Amino acid sequence: MRGWVGALRAAVAGPGPGRFRERFDFGGREVASWFPGHMAKGLRQMRASLRRADCLVEVHDARIPLSGRNPMLQEALGIRPHILVLNKMDLADPRRQPAVLERLKQQGCSHVVFTDCQRDGNVKKIVPLVAKLVEDSPRYHRAESTAYSILVIGVPNVGKSSFINSLRRLHLRKGKATAVGGEPGVTKAVLTRIQVCEKPLMYLVDTPGVLPPKLGDVETGMKLALCGAIRDHLVGEDIMADYLLYTLNKQQQFGYVRRYGLAQACDDVEHVLRQVALSLGRTQKVKVLTGTGDVNVTMLSYPAAAYEFLRDFRAGRLGRVTLD
Repeated sequence: MRGWVGALRAAVAGPGPGRFRERFDFGGREVASWFPGHMAKGLRQMRASLRRADCLVEVHDARIPLSGRNPMLQEALGIRPHILVLNKMDLADPRRQPAVLERLKQQGCSHVVFTDCQRDGNVKKIVPLVAKLVEDSPRYHRAESTAYSILVIGVPNVGKSSFINSLRRLHLRKGKATAVGGEPGVTKAVLTRIQVCEKPLMYLVDTPGVLPPKLGDVETGMKLALCGAIRDHLVGEDIMADYLLYTLNKQQQFGYVRRYGLAQACDDVEHVLRQVALSLGRTQKVKVLTGTGDVNVTMLSYPAAAYEFLRDFRAGRLGRVTLD
């Protein structure tokens, strides 16, 4: 990773005062893919489980509804009924929903549900929709069982496990059945069937988040990283913070101005991170060699500020933002 000072200066060299960048310069950087062994194993298990699935529920992040969906998963959908769940809708811009639905419809996604698993909300639509789609389609194992078998798929950290737990709360009044975490890679194996409803009898199978072995382009990778689907250190918190600032300004989402006490919107990531560090007290002690010996100096920590900037975005504290 480049040094912080050089990276930040290079990032803000383009626009003049009072102007925002019209495009983001990635500087020839390639975003690392994240396809560890458990992903390859999980994909093989998912394909094996597909034979027993009546319906596939693909969970994706509502902040990137058009970017980052794994084409390998989409190829695996086959002719089975498919529901696209755009989770974390509470963090996405609701004004973009009509345009998103129209684009997805053009791509062949006719059953799309926005959800917020913290409040259950639209999750209540899922069971009736699954039941209807399965009843209107051929059952692949009708002779074996009358229960519905649903395979839940998606990229990492989009809330698949939270989605399953939300269904259990709604229909069975039961607690968590799957581990939930804010880092990609919590679910690392295809699990046994999890009951989520009694009438109709319905089971879901949670699966690990799977990214394609090679991402299509660097900007898609950046959006996935901002939403937590790729670990930050593989991309670099410095360029992620700068891309986030670029995107917020491009979409005129200026919640960061109020959050960090800035005088106005700014396209200078170094200036913004300085204010983040000042407002949140993110400092570090640095040993400086002088003529009379070593002196400990307290300095602002730009890496810690970048981390807080990204964390505030992911928690919705900078406003509701759709990156696509």
